[in-house]
Amino acid sequence: MSDPLSPPASDAGSATAVHWEDPRREQAFSQWLSGIAPAHGLDPATVRPASADASFRRYLRVDGAQGSRIVMDAPPDKENCRPFVQVAELMGGAGLLVPRVLEWDEPQGFMLLDDLGRHTMIEAVDPQQPQAAQPLYLRAVDALIAWQLASKPGVLPPYDEALLSRELALFPDWYLARHRGVAVQGKLRETLDEAFRLIVRHNLAAPAVYVHRDFMPRNLMLPADAAEKRLGVLDFQDAVHGPITYDIASLMRDAFLTWDEEFVLDITVRYWEKALKAGLPVNADFGEFYRAVEWMGLQRHLKVAGIFARLTLRDGKPKYLADAPRFIAYIRATAGRYRELAPLLRLVDEIEGTQAVSGYAFGRL
Repeated sequence: MSDPLSPPASDAGSATAVHWEDPRREQAFSQWLSGIAPAHGLDPATVRPASADASFRRYLRVDGAQGSRIVMDAPPDKENCRPFVQVAELMGGAGLLVPRVLEWDEPQGFMLLDDLGRHTMIEAVDPQQPQAAQPLYLRAVDALIAWQLASKPGVLPPYDEALLSRELALFPDWYLARHRGVAVQGKLRETLDEAFRLIVRHNLAAPAVYVHRDFMPRNLMLPADAAEKRLGVLDFQDAVHGPITYDIASLMRDAFLTWDEEFVLDITVRYWEKALKAGLPVNADFGEFYRAVEWMGLQRHLKVAGIFARLTLRDGKPKYLADAPRFIAYIRATAGRYRELAPLLRLVDEIEGTQAVSGYAFGRL
């Protein structure tokens, strides 16, 4: 999950210090950039930070004779760039606006990419003005449908039971046990296990397509060229082949902003209509499709609550947990709609102190 940082508009042509933990990596980077600079018309003196990432990747911006370029700095002992290169090629072939890989030093983990711009979609939308945001969301829907239409089995890793279950385990392991200090055992463990079985079963029932896996406004770019109608797509290296409900759930139940349900329904139904028309395997009954999206969103929210706790407690990035109440609200809203998820709702309510509930006695670690 990325964390884009927008540099000021005045940064063009001026270098901001780039911090390096390892002087040897700094030297290797300087040698690599100097070696490729002539072929691409780059000015190494203009290197400055472009964005940070929730992983060990980071992005730098460098000016060139034909505009700026982005450099990915991904230490090979911590990050595998092969999926990024593979998915960039797949998305580009599907007609999406993604960065081209212009240079790649795989052994050292340096990559030169197109610069898709300085502003993400999240900077251009206001949850208080949904109608103004609708055109951008419909452009996002168009990109999503183009991506899903390119789907082929056996190309990307499967979003299967094992992966769904590993992701769900982040919630008890990191959010409950590490962040909340709850002993995940006994009745609580049984309740979680049963809820997770239901969630996985529901989500695996959805037809499989290509899944970006973090399709949200922070990873969608406003192109600098006003004539370009496509939104740029970033942070796609974790793409898989899995439930068609995932990316629309990710888009409309965002990690960093919340929309009224009326707007969520509006965009979701417009996606569904376009998907049906395009021949994608969505349920012909919108009510059934929307319920499937809710179950998929529940899996994502449980997973991301765990990820945000891990980013804070393990990786020293506390700002992510500030959005935890949004995820708990998503979880409670979905669990409250379905009778079979009532035990999960009671569990979350008691842990969060949102409702007085009897029936559990949680041990504290």
